[in-house]
Amino acid sequence: MTDAPAAAQGTDDAAVRTVSMSPFDDQRPGTSGLRKTTERFRTPHYLAAFVQAIFDVRPIDGPVVLGGDGRFFGAEAAQTIIRLAAANGAKRIVVGRNALLSTPAASHLVRARNAWGALVLSASHNPGGADGDFGVKFNGPNGAPAPEAVSEAVFARSRQLTAYRLAGLPAADLSSVGERSLGNTVLEVVDPAAAYADLMERLFDFDRISALLRKPGFRMVFDAMHAVTGPYAREIFERRLAATGVVLRGDPLPDFGGGHPDPTPAHAAELSALMFGAGPPRFGAASDGDGDRHLIMGPNFTVNPSDSLAIILANAELIPGYSGRVTGVARSMPTSRAVDEVAARLGLPCFETPTGWKYFGSLLDAGRITFCGEESAGAGSDHVREKDGLWAVLYWLNIMAARGQGVVQVVHEHWARFGRHAAQRLDFEGLPAEPAAVLIERLRSKLDTLPGTTLAGRLVEACDDFAYVDPIDGSETARQGVRLVLAGSGRVVFRLSGTGTSGATLRVYLDQYVAATDLQGLPAETLTLPLEQAARAALALVEADRLLGPLAPNHRT
Repeated sequence: MTDAPAAAQGTDDAAVRTVSMSPFDDQRPGTSGLRKTTERFRTPHYLAAFVQAIFDVRPIDGPVVLGGDGRFFGAEAAQTIIRLAAANGAKRIVVGRNALLSTPAASHLVRARNAWGALVLSASHNPGGADGDFGVKFNGPNGAPAPEAVSEAVFARSRQLTAYRLAGLPAADLSSVGERSLGNTVLEVVDPAAAYADLMERLFDFDRISALLRKPGFRMVFDAMHAVTGPYAREIFERRLAATGVVLRGDPLPDFGGGHPDPTPAHAAELSALMFGAGPPRFGAASDGDGDRHLIMGPNFTVNPSDSLAIILANAELIPGYSGRVTGVARSMPTSRAVDEVAARLGLPCFETPTGWKYFGSLLDAGRITFCGEESAGAGSDHVREKDGLWAVLYWLNIMAARGQGVVQVVHEHWARFGRHAAQRLDFEGLPAEPAAVLIERLRSKLDTLPGTTLAGRLVEACDDFAYVDPIDGSETARQGVRLVLAGSGRVVFRLSGTGTSGATLRVYLDQYVAATDLQGLPAETLTLPLEQAARAALALVEADRLLGPLAPNHRT
């Protein structure tokens, strides 16, 4: 491949200029696109070079879908990408009004429009603002995140790139819905919520959900976290389901109102105060920056994301869009094995994949699975090729409406039927990258000798470094996390995260199966404490403190 970008196809050459630059060496995408600090993305040429590398690897052959979560720099980035796309041959660019578009809505638009793919301007649940993070996610023509081979090709191209092409266009008006001409390119501004809300209405029983929301004594609250789902929640809950006043923090803000758009009880403090306060609502929920994660809460109760996926599968026959057509399920490897129990009972296949939604795409496209999810609060189905926060919230409301039960009763009855997988994730953030990588290598070096030994009194039955062969396309992905299987139906996983923007994050996942109903209601941290002790014993074996200093988790989820 030459250093010069491909010639423009759709805009007059006179309107296109070639901009010279030096290659960047830090544009390797992580598990979901490229995430860096906002400051780094604002470095001259940085954004344009990365997007040009995408267009060089995947030449534009259809409409380009564009939008994001409204974070700082997003509106400016959208204008740059419009000029890049026009210069690289885009005949049509479909962009959400005011450059807003949730990740699942972008995936739906790609599929509905037979598009080239989508560029989503988001760093997901990472903080925003001038001092926060920014990101660019790119999805293929099936609406799914780009597979690893494409991401690696983009990275390789970015390290060679010495110029990009930019159309000399004025700033586009993105404030109103409609079509406008940009030379030989048509810019189509769409209502970001309309098509997505139509899709939700086809999947779920809106009449039944609306009746639940109007039921005397029933109250729900949805925290949009000043992120992208505010307009979607207002369209769906307040307009179509006639549940007025349920949306908290519904206006998207460039810095998310100074908050952290991660749907956890700690970051959704106002929602948590309501749900754990006096006279709490019957149902509470939240989504993240770009709308692809979810939080489900009942009175004085938080649903674990791994349990949420299992409950979604177990209740599929109650949901109009899924009854009678479920083919299977997949989960990311660190996700608890709760959904495995349900799949086995229902006689359905359950696939275990590496972390990253891109690994579900081939299974969904082949019809091998209907549902998929991961422990980091993501769940979804074959309706799009992304995880989907509002979809999960509507799914839970449909379950509650069909069963006539609240959140806590649904979860407790599920545990009684299938057993409970008590799960915890410990995050050790801000670690120096090289010593953290050495730590994982030292754990890998113990895989042959650990089985048959004990860690804090728990027998190690088996261990491995998770590797995956895609059953559809045969692609291989190795070194995805060290797993320890312990006697007594326990599991510990060590993995370095790929979603941070600086340093390294070590995640330790604890998964303990509990069959006894008299123990299932204990706090997850109590049930997983023996596993945490075993994990610390494993870290001591590889002298983690010498490498990284005393380790204390920044977060427990």
